[in-house]
Parts: sequence; C-alpha cells; structure tokens
Amino acid sequence: MIDNIAAYHFTLIDDADALVTRLRALAEVGDLKGTVLVAGEGINLFLAGDGMAIDAFIAALRDDARFRDIVVKRSRSHGVPFARLKVRRKREIIAFRHDDTAPLARRAPAITPERLARWIERGCDDDGRRLVLLDTRNREEVEHGTFVAAMTLPITRFGDFPAAVEREREALAGAAVVSFCTGGIRCEKAALWMQDNGFDHVWQLEGGILGYFERVGGHGYAGRCFVFDGRVALDSDLVPLVDVA
Repeated sequence: MIDNIAAYHFTLIDDADALVTRLRALAEVGDLKGTVLVAGEGINLFLAGDGMAIDAFIAALRDDARFRDIVVKRSRSHGVPFARLKVRRKREIIAFRHDDTAPLARRAPAITPERLARWIERGCDDDGRRLVLLDTRNREEVEHGTFVAAMTLPITRFGDFPAAVEREREALAGAAVVSFCTGGIRCEKAALWMQDNGFDHVWQLEGGILGYFERVGGHGYAGRCFVFDGRVALDSDLVPLVDVA
C-alpha cells in the first residue's frame, strides 16, 4: 500500500529558493511523487510513496523549527496517484491575490471537527445562532460532495471567493458561519478575509473536510471530497473513488 499525505503550514519563509532545493532533495531520496509549493507565506504539499519514506520526509521537515507543528493528513491507496514530483516556488501557497490574508501573525477563529459535528446536530452554534456551512471550493469540487445544506458559491477559482461571498452578505447576517475546504488552507484565508471585511461570527474548520473525515467521519456530509490527484475523490472513510494500481 501507498501512503498519501496532505499538509500545509503558514509561516514566514525568507529562504524560499533554498527551501525548494532542500525539499526536492528530501522527496527524491524517498522516491516520493506529488506537489510541494513554497512561498513567503509557508508551504503546501501533497505527496505519496512508501510509508517509511513518507515518515522520513515528515521527520526531516519537522526538524526545521518553522514546521515543527505542521499537521499532516494521511490516507492510503494501492498505487501512487501522482505521475511525477513537482517542487516549486510560488507567490502564494494557495492563489488568492488579496493582501494580508496569510495567517502569519493572526488567525481567524477555528472550530474542531468534533465541535462542528455537535453544531450540525443542533443546527446552531453554542449561542443559538443559526449555522451556515460555507463551502470555499470551486464548482467542480462541490459536484463530488459537500456538507448537507451547505452554502456553495458559483466560482471556478479561489480568487473569485470575495466577490461571490459579498453577494451573500445579507443571507449570512446574524449566522454562525463556518468556512471549509479540502484540507483547511483556503478556509484559513477565507475566514480571515471575511473577518477583516465586516462579516461577524466566522470560523474556519480546522483541518478541512479531510480532517473532519479523519476525526468524525461523514456525519452531516453528503458524497465524497474531491482531491487533486489520480484518486479523484475520497469518501468519509478516506477510500478513493479511483484506486490506481
């Protein structure tokens, strides 16, 4: 079996080119395939390979104090769902193109999967506000599945999120809004942008959908979660829709 990992971490990177070289070398040693993105705001990675090689990569990454606390989401497949290894420097680790949305000095409030499951069960937050689950992903991803009754937006890229959510300002007024995405990176930026632009009572789902599946399962979720590799999508047990041999 092959181990697949997804992880991101926002932290100030002042040696992005050197880090690209180092992470590429670490991945190549373990014959890992996938994508690693490095920017001044942090790293974002999706990798697959032998379990021991994955463990060695994570251990080496955490030896760098900047990534000691990186949270790694893990799943398994019969084959490697990536064709090759890509390690690149980018302007952002997730393209948003709105200033001051990288949570380096501050974060929007986060909610754990367990707490969200309780809110879903009740339909409101701890203070009785109605619950709105806000999907920050694009149309293609949403087609594979989302939380039941979630608010989805007609966007094709994450950079379209601010304009789309502005059109829903009235519908979101007074609600407890929990933004979510695949692994947490987009809802981190989305929640911070909303907080800075006058949206009240906004949380981000810690670890995104994949973290929710790991810790809670599929409670309140319908369908699968789209992933950016050959597996296409994962169900709430992290079983791939397409399991490449």
